Amino acid sequence: MRRKIVVGNWKMNNTIAESETLAAEVVAALGENFSGCEVGIAPTFLALEAAGRIIEGSEVQLVAQNCHYDNDGAFTGEVSARMLFAAGCSSVIIGHSERRQYFGETNATVNLRTKKALSEGLNVILCVGETLAERESGVTDSIISSQVREGLDGISDISAIVIAYEPVWAIGTGKTASSAQAEEVHLHIRTLVTELYGDTAAQAIRIQYGGSVKPSNAVELFAMPNIDGGLIGGASLNAADFAAIIKAASL
Repeated sequence: MRRKIVVGNWKMNNTIAESETLAAEVVAALGENFSGCEVGIAPTFLALEAAGRIIEGSEVQLVAQNCHYDNDGAFTGEVSARMLFAAGCSSVIIGHSERRQYFGETNATVNLRTKKALSEGLNVILCVGETLAERESGVTDSIISSQVREGLDGISDISAIVIAYEPVWAIGTGKTASSAQAEEVHLHIRTLVTELYGDTAAQAIRIQYGGSVKPSNAVELFAMPNIDGGLIGGASLNAADFAAIIKAASL
């Protein structure tokens, strides 16, 4: 049985001190004996080390929001996978829709970053999702298929990868795909992984949902057979809300 995974993507929020406070609140909210789903937080790069010290010894893992596809070099403003690993990260989010929309990420660069992260010992949360225009045009399956196929191109072992389905139209908008809509796409992704890697790998890979997940809808979403947790944005900035979502995934 797949263990659910819930990761809080803090995006460009919180100073170092604020990140330390929130990390401590998350650890406290989960309690000392928490043994539910897998949990991670993704602070800004500046706050990774500080938040990492706060969560050390807890069940909460340290996750980065992005990485470059080279180890070192003249790439001003970028951070490499080996730097993240050295800073204590266990995983990295790659291909988030905001990276694709605002910073020119493509399926090809997502693939390069994924390969580099894996080679440096990081687990990868690979994000895919369609825009509202694409959904209304009826091409959701085609878009998702391209993102998955091209994002995983040349990768033979996907055991260290989580796929996060995040419909772009539901991120930060307050809109949420219905549980049935989300499940439909998650099933499509798992069927595609079966085609690419076989049934054993497809049944093992975890597929998160991301897109305005809240305590009020988490239980219904996470009850779907192919939804294995969530990549949480705004709600992860409130420790009580984040803990409620985590506990919904632990039922």
